[in-house]
Amino acid sequence: MTSTLALTILVIYFLVLIAISFYTAKGADTNTFFTANRQSPWYLVAFGMIGTSISGVTFVSVPGAVGKIQFSYFQVVLGYAVGYWVIATILMPLYYRLNLISIYGYLEKRFGFWSYKTGSAFFLLSRTIGSAVRMYVAVQVLQLAIFDSLGVPFEITVFIAMGLIFVYTFKGGVKTIIITDTLQTFFLLTALVLTIYLISKQLGLGAGDLFTTVRDSQYSKIFVWDWANKHHFVKDFLSGAFIAIVMTGLDQDLMQKNLTCKSIGEAQKNMFWFYVVLVFVNLLFLSLGVLLYIYSEKMGLPIPAKTDDLYPSLALGNQFGTLAAVTFLLGITAATYASSDSALTALTTSFCVDFLNIENYEETKRQRLKHYVHIGFTVVFIVVIIIFRALNSQEVISAVFSIAGYTYGPLLGLFAFGLYLKRPLVDKFVPFVCVASPFLTYAIEEFTKANLDFEFGFSKLMLNGFITFVGLWMLSKKAA
Repeated sequence: MTSTLALTILVIYFLVLIAISFYTAKGADTNTFFTANRQSPWYLVAFGMIGTSISGVTFVSVPGAVGKIQFSYFQVVLGYAVGYWVIATILMPLYYRLNLISIYGYLEKRFGFWSYKTGSAFFLLSRTIGSAVRMYVAVQVLQLAIFDSLGVPFEITVFIAMGLIFVYTFKGGVKTIIITDTLQTFFLLTALVLTIYLISKQLGLGAGDLFTTVRDSQYSKIFVWDWANKHHFVKDFLSGAFIAIVMTGLDQDLMQKNLTCKSIGEAQKNMFWFYVVLVFVNLLFLSLGVLLYIYSEKMGLPIPAKTDDLYPSLALGNQFGTLAAVTFLLGITAATYASSDSALTALTTSFCVDFLNIENYEETKRQRLKHYVHIGFTVVFIVVIIIFRALNSQEVISAVFSIAGYTYGPLLGLFAFGLYLKRPLVDKFVPFVCVASPFLTYAIEEFTKANLDFEFGFSKLMLNGFITFVGLWMLSKKAA
């Protein structure tokens, strides 16, 4: 695939997104930006959320990880079912009943000012870092596939990539995102299915043979029963449940889409079908990983030291033809942009509502403030991505994802305490508990790893939330 072809595809792709944004942003005000006037069809929200949930990192990491952890990641996916049930039956009815724009408004109603600001701040920190890293992965691919050969510096590529998101989101906000994410999810899934088909064709596998090959391979083991292993079934299953609750139900990004549905009934229907499709999509990603490893072994190709590089190196290395390279580029771009454009809109919403109290102003000032905040977070993304490039370390990126995971623990503890205990808190001390909890979690994790040969893995989220919960209980008193 030549850089000219790749650039042409990219230009057409973004022209389509910009055209959609012009159409959806007609007559848009700040209510449109934040809530899409609560008129979104549930089926579009459900389908578009797939793209938001599957970032560019997932697009390359899940297939690559199959060589090390087989299908054990599916244990986490099974746990999602419990988490999404909690979201649909407990959290979403609460958000709809309170008529929230930012879900962290619940913390102010339940505890007070400092709890509210703390919860929102943890979301802003986690989403900014996590989404910038995801965007970094896509920018790296664009740089290698297109801009290096054109002599364009990485910093300019970052500016172009983020500028494109700004252009098609700054006016219509979440209303535009609902439509563009639906389109991007379609591209993502098309790339996934088409890649599986092209690899199967190279391996001479029909549909029946494909299923049998994946099922009988050494990589298809799902369940892990070694308790010391960080991927033990109970750890992964419970972690999946809590990851879904926290990274969907307590995350402004994904909940903002759910809150655009016409009613709680439609929002709950959206959550059910979202999970059904997500299970199927994850099975496809894991199956793709099996095929990539089988293909590499058959062709005598070395497995990259960084397994995240396996899918990109084969797809862009002309192993499966130009069509596979094109679909990979479209797929990873769609996956990353569906995640990053949504995050940029959610960050803007959260900061405007939670910290600027934008609802208290007249529409002209609201538009101006929202515009400045949207620009501000676009610039922050650019700066963070360039910093990652300067550090140039895969280990640093992995560490950042781990740190971002720690920041969701306090949110879990805050919401769990608020929902299940009626005790009032000493609100002004809540930030100290929420800041201390991730550090205590890290210390306990390191101790158990060094002295007990036990790894928490994904389950450190539960430990983090439990520590926060206990700390809040110590600050509380019996209800009058």
